[in-house]
Amino acid sequence: MNAVTRQEARGISLWHAVSRDRRQRSPLQGEIDADLAIVGGGFSGLSTALHAAVKGLSVAVLEAEIIAWGATGRNAGFIVPNFAKMDPDSILAHLGPERGERLIDFAAGSADLVFGLIRRHGIDCDAVQNGWIQPAHSAAAFEKVKSRAGQWARRGRPAVTLDRQDVGALTGARGYVGGWMDRSGGVLNPVAYAHGLADAAEKAGARIFERTRVTSIDRVADGWSLKTPSGSVRAGKVLVATNAYGGSLNRLLQRTYIPLKVFQIATGPLPRDVRIRLLPDGQGVGDTRRNLFTFRFDAENRLISGGMHILNAGADTRVPRAIWRRLARHLDLPDLPPLAYGWSGMAAVEPDFLPHLVDLGPGLIAGRACNGRGIAMTTAMGKVLADWAAGTEAPDLPLPFAPPAPIPFHALLRHAPSMLLGWSMLRDRLDEAG
Repeated sequence: MNAVTRQEARGISLWHAVSRDRRQRSPLQGEIDADLAIVGGGFSGLSTALHAAVKGLSVAVLEAEIIAWGATGRNAGFIVPNFAKMDPDSILAHLGPERGERLIDFAAGSADLVFGLIRRHGIDCDAVQNGWIQPAHSAAAFEKVKSRAGQWARRGRPAVTLDRQDVGALTGARGYVGGWMDRSGGVLNPVAYAHGLADAAEKAGARIFERTRVTSIDRVADGWSLKTPSGSVRAGKVLVATNAYGGSLNRLLQRTYIPLKVFQIATGPLPRDVRIRLLPDGQGVGDTRRNLFTFRFDAENRLISGGMHILNAGADTRVPRAIWRRLARHLDLPDLPPLAYGWSGMAAVEPDFLPHLVDLGPGLIAGRACNGRGIAMTTAMGKVLADWAAGTEAPDLPLPFAPPAPIPFHALLRHAPSMLLGWSMLRDRLDEAG
């Protein structure tokens, strides 16, 4: 098997490579006023812009590069309406019944919100809402996912437990003990979705500027002043929606999350006879391994998967090839088409793996909701933040809200995911052997 093609070395995401009809947006020139200024043109910023503009607010989005340049354009395109680590019962224990139930409701409806926006605004992004599947790699993991599915089902969500045969029939993958599926989840082309959100926001009245890096955010008498190399924005409220791509804009904020570098790959298109064996209904899959194994197809039958690295040296070439080999092995594909695209992106991971709002001052908030659930959670966060921009007090929002809390020993812990990956892989093998 040969894993390599010309495009592997380019580092461009599949989604940017195949995006169509992307409209160029000009940088900000001069001084403007807005009710709400948003730093970052990813899912959370664009969803906030759309929902706030629909409410009648004047909105300015300032993107340092191009729309969907950061993690928004570098993920796998999964729509997952639940939390990466916590289940509803543990959320209630962590946050209490009132705030816990509100956060659970926030997550539960997040996928339906995404697909509803796609239908309402006619966004062409290859969206498929046939479910998200989490297979269990061991008997112990199966007990956990059965409990997880039951907790969501009791709250009226379309969550079902899957036995070994169900997982095999739905995914085409062998070796899993069982699993569960949330039927409201799905997949899409994330860059095309982001472009659609941007177009819809502009139609509602928002102004979006690309190649417009914010160099400072300063308090003024009636709100905030945001400086850029060629202009400025005065705004009553400001959202920092950069996730792990904020750079030096706020050093304190950088120490409140763990940056996680995640690699993704896409193969060439699979032959039809192989394609119909794997995920015949087009769901997305992310299993229970600590070294998470994911796979899905795009609209052209390319197989997509992701992973992390242990060592930085040579990772941009080495890791995509390793992911390709793992994909061939786990899905029993000795003739897997070669690697066509390999790319990486940075995710912001909170210590509790929950979405958070960070209070940076009166009328200044940073929002983070990735933790491996970026598209659904950040879209839903945008709806919440539009309520805040329109006047709702932040403590009343259904998300954890507090001043920045730097992670102790952050300089060391920021490397923990890579350092612990080898141990996680060993524990996965021990689980499966048991």
